[in-house]
Amino acid sequence: SVPISRRKVAVTPRSEPEATVLEAVSLRSNQEVLFGVGESSLTVAETGSQSLSKAEQRKLDSDHLRDPLLSELSNDEVRFTEDAVQLLKFHGSYQQHHRELRKTDKVRSWQMMLRLRSPGGRIPARLFLALDELSNRLGDGTLRATTRQAFQMHGIPKADLKEVIGTIVRNLGSTLAACGDINRNVMAPPAPFEKGGYPVARRLADEIADLLSPEAAEGAYLDLWVDGDLSYRFKPSRAVRKARKRQSEDGVFSGSSEEPLYGDTYLPRKFKVAVTVPGDNSVDLLTQDIGLVAFTDPSGELRGCNVYVGGGMGRTHNKEETFARTADPLGYVEAADVLDVVQAILALQRDHGDREVRKHARMKYLIHDKGIQWFRETLCATYFKGALKGLRNEPKAKLLDYLGWHRQKAGMWFVGLPLLCGRLNGDLKAGLRQLVETYQLEIRLTANQDLLLCNIGTSQRASIRTQLEAMGFEVPEAPARLARHAIACPALPTCGLAITESERILPDVLDRLDAQLRRLEIEKSLLVRMTGCPNGCARPYMAELGLVGNGVNQYQLWLGGTPNLQRLARPYMEKLPLDDLEKTLEPLLLSWKAAGGRRSFGDHIEKLGDQEVSALLAASA
Repeated sequence: SVPISRRKVAVTPRSEPEATVLEAVSLRSNQEVLFGVGESSLTVAETGSQSLSKAEQRKLDSDHLRDPLLSELSNDEVRFTEDAVQLLKFHGSYQQHHRELRKTDKVRSWQMMLRLRSPGGRIPARLFLALDELSNRLGDGTLRATTRQAFQMHGIPKADLKEVIGTIVRNLGSTLAACGDINRNVMAPPAPFEKGGYPVARRLADEIADLLSPEAAEGAYLDLWVDGDLSYRFKPSRAVRKARKRQSEDGVFSGSSEEPLYGDTYLPRKFKVAVTVPGDNSVDLLTQDIGLVAFTDPSGELRGCNVYVGGGMGRTHNKEETFARTADPLGYVEAADVLDVVQAILALQRDHGDREVRKHARMKYLIHDKGIQWFRETLCATYFKGALKGLRNEPKAKLLDYLGWHRQKAGMWFVGLPLLCGRLNGDLKAGLRQLVETYQLEIRLTANQDLLLCNIGTSQRASIRTQLEAMGFEVPEAPARLARHAIACPALPTCGLAITESERILPDVLDRLDAQLRRLEIEKSLLVRMTGCPNGCARPYMAELGLVGNGVNQYQLWLGGTPNLQRLARPYMEKLPLDDLEKTLEPLLLSWKAAGGRRSFGDHIEKLGDQEVSALLAASA
């Protein structure tokens, strides 16, 4: 195992003679607690030969994510130092250097992207109105729905960051743990149905978000952004409070009284959780570190969950040791054990994840290297006291998007609105504000970067429909076929990792593909995802057609995922010039058409096999 942290914990000084000798008490295999003579603190120091990596040491020295952020917030610099930037992620923000402003405006080119924590994509009316106002006054005027069901704001100057985050907190929102080496936003089906397992899945997502919220870091977060006002602390449910008490028990306990679950260096890398109901794959379940499928009894109470572990999309070009991976089935747990198994899995990754090589630090690599059987045995032997059973049967998964009008419950409706790439700006954003403000509607964001307007009374439907038509949503039930499920990452000009374009050119790419399908008289659609780099923020490796940036206007071509997001695509071309897209795909599309169109495009690719697909691609060259 690897060092967890070097931490300071208050202890009572001792006066006994034997206290003059240093005593060592082992915490983990390569660490000891050293008690100093008459000291009021103790330090956990490594006894192994290797020192902490720079990333781990930075977290350890930060006083639970305070320093040097606290001092740098008040200086006059237009950007944060690298140490502060890395800690800023835990608070939900990335520092970005706008590439198109670097030469013309060296001050405004430095700006912050801010991401919210919104379990299940829920955005209350009050919070949306605050975000809209902040984005117009202090941001670039846009909001963007992410693929993890949260809003992002772009273009925030460093000097305004405290006002922006503080205002979000004061309006029932949070950005804590939206980024960083920690559990990220917890996903759940956004549809506000009051039937079946949907209420349970939403509640469970809220509980897991609170359960995995860092305790000491929450204090630092409130210190930085709302001057230590503890009235804004998370207020977890009774079930979460009970589960949190068990974080100090053997196995799960990190050794830190301040961060009993995470420890003082938090996780090796980011961690992602999603909850859904049987058959609903609106959350891309198999791409998560933990995926939960919640089963309920006839009265709607939670019975238990199927648990999947070890999914993840990020990879790096030309490094075969990095790869996308779908989650493995772990087992079924009863309702009483769901929260415990979640924190036990996180604790296992905390202790055994790679803290030396960050590109190898996600839980997917741990499971790939050690095997799911080792993972299951280690979990049950050390971390989890409940029982893991065989998976319960699930219906075939579907990618549900909830677009159009749906009955929420008796006398109440919601409507799903398609937002290509999730970007809200201009007249559309102003129109949504007017609707939310007038009718006090709740918003829920989807993993497909769309938006649901919820809690619409029957008497309000006609007027809201009229206003939506004026905004351009004349038939929200039927967006363009390729655009319905296509998603893209922001990429240029703000993302520092982007190699080429993604969001800004996706509409044109879809128009070109749509024209090609019509010309070939192919009526079926296919799932397209696009990114400007290999990190996988739009989860392109699950698509039937994935375009992954690998040079200026050049993309890796990934093929063979499924419309319901159950199988990884595979790479077939290293550098596809975007100008050659139609010519390259034509033989494959004609082959699909000749097969009769019964199968999805991804399934057709799978049936053809690598050799035949490669031959058809070569024929297009």
